[in-house]
Amino acid sequence: MTAAAIPRFEVLGVHLSAVDMDGALTEITRWIEERCNHYVCVTGVHGVMEAQRDESLRLIHNRSGLTTPDGMPMVWAARWAGFPDVRRVYGPDLMLALSERAAQRGWRCYLLGGKEGVADRTAARLARAFPQLSVVGTHSPPFRPLTEAEDAELVERINASNPDIVWVGLSTPKQERWMAAHLHKLTAPVLIGVGAAFDIHAGVVRQAPLWMQHSGLEWLFRMGTEPRRLARRYLSNNPRFVMRVLRRRPGPAPASTD
Repeated sequence: MTAAAIPRFEVLGVHLSAVDMDGALTEITRWIEERCNHYVCVTGVHGVMEAQRDESLRLIHNRSGLTTPDGMPMVWAARWAGFPDVRRVYGPDLMLALSERAAQRGWRCYLLGGKEGVADRTAARLARAFPQLSVVGTHSPPFRPLTEAEDAELVERINASNPDIVWVGLSTPKQERWMAAHLHKLTAPVLIGVGAAFDIHAGVVRQAPLWMQHSGLEWLFRMGTEPRRLARRYLSNNPRFVMRVLRRRPGPAPASTD
């Protein structure tokens, strides 16, 4: 089965994979075992709305190996589109589930992203949770664009560590653009953009209670904990997302991802 064989549903032009956590793990496992190169976008309202403003970002989402439904609005959209079995594939949960499998199967992981020290803290916490996990490298790049020489050095460093999975925590849309640009420069079969998962697992950012996650209110919790950074995003994106979805109902994605 190829990545394209997994059904997708369309939300405002963004094609999300009709999967649950087990389905995502099965597909990523296949890529690693078969050494197929793909990247994974973990996408909610923020990613979909960013893609409205940037056609290239929409195409990056649509050409991914998987674009998973990160938030409950994407799960509800899937059900509206006729995919009742879709479940949330939340970045921090995917990181834990796949790290557990990596520890069992001897897969090597590299962590790229976060503020200085965050990737190291995340790696240490994952290693405590999964003692057999092999973390072969971490790097927290500067927030400015890298020079060509710096980028080439980073690619060489990652490839030299020979990872099976590169976790990318650069936030949306930077991480999606980075994965698409580096997919064929890196030897790792899987690149996964997980946004705030580094900060959550490092203990830098608090995670919303499960009842808020399951009811679609995680955005309210996050806005309350980081109002200066997130209030403008949520108060702008969320109402516009609802209005646009009401005008353009989600449905099965067309076969082409161009």
